[in-house]
Amino acid sequence: MNEKLSLLVLFGGVSSEHEVSCASAASVLANIDREKYDIKTIGITKEGNWLLTGSPVTNIEDGSWERYKDNRRALLSPDRSVGGLLAEDEKGAFLPIKVDVVLPVLHGKNGEDGSMQGLLQIAGIPYVGSGTTASAVSMDKAVTKAVVEKAGGVSQAKCYVMQKADYDKNCDREISSLMEFFDGQLPLFVKPANAGSSVGISKVKSENDIPGALQLAFAEDVKAVIEETITGREIEVAVLGNHEPQASCIGEIFAANEFYDYNAKYENGESRTGIVTDLSPEKEAQIRDTAVKVYQILGCRGLSRVDFFLEEDGRIVFNEINTLPGFTNISMYPKLWEESGIGYSELIDRLIQLALE
Repeated sequence: MNEKLSLLVLFGGVSSEHEVSCASAASVLANIDREKYDIKTIGITKEGNWLLTGSPVTNIEDGSWERYKDNRRALLSPDRSVGGLLAEDEKGAFLPIKVDVVLPVLHGKNGEDGSMQGLLQIAGIPYVGSGTTASAVSMDKAVTKAVVEKAGGVSQAKCYVMQKADYDKNCDREISSLMEFFDGQLPLFVKPANAGSSVGISKVKSENDIPGALQLAFAEDVKAVIEETITGREIEVAVLGNHEPQASCIGEIFAANEFYDYNAKYENGESRTGIVTDLSPEKEAQIRDTAVKVYQILGCRGLSRVDFFLEEDGRIVFNEINTLPGFTNISMYPKLWEESGIGYSELIDRLIQLALE
């Protein structure tokens, strides 16, 4: 009988997407094949405390896991001789726990932006998802756009990048430069450069709305990305693999709100998703090939969800990439692969095998 792989699932985190991470982790833990893995679970609180927890899945989903009576302090050791965790025992001593592979179910800052990937890389432990550089580049919308534009062959929305320090120094000058860049064209989308789940994003229809939108974006990051509005269908493709990535079927977002903001994604039950079935095989292939191209340009591995707009004239416009997409029961990434013939549990197995490669 083969020995089970020692799998560490990380969730929570110091991020505005903490709750989404908990929901994703609960889904993963509810669907994973426990016959194959010896699972250790660490939750990271919003304050940055690491707790080894045996909390039930339902408590992880609702956030009450932090009060679980048997939680123990733990940390991931960067010392490769440890090979995993150091966890506190009842006497206050920290003892080593071997880890074969890590599944970081962490969205947003300090989890998806290369920070955790760097720690895992130093520790020498295989982990699911892209490496440090690809994670950092893909998290920063401004850098993502610059890298994809440099490679060429992929359409994107026109965008303007603004630094918080410049705005604080002379807000009128910055807004004037912004409006000049877009020739006075409105509406515009204002986004924090580093944030996910549509946190901190605003659609502005008047120049008077821009200061408030920038303040909201700057609350999440020191850099804002302002984009022209693209009118088209919101479509998404799941990508899976390392050196020879594959693209799933194509999904579509039908947002209950004016755009797919945090409320529309996770709180408004009227938002829905669907599988695209009305495109020609040629157009579908073009979209899927573009998703793989973006994935490879950015150096991703393991998994990513690539988001596009599909304009009425057929132009495919790259919107963004998520290197650790949501894994909740309503998330597009697992849904797209399920529709493509890979069930949730098998998908987790494949991601772990890709990490071990």
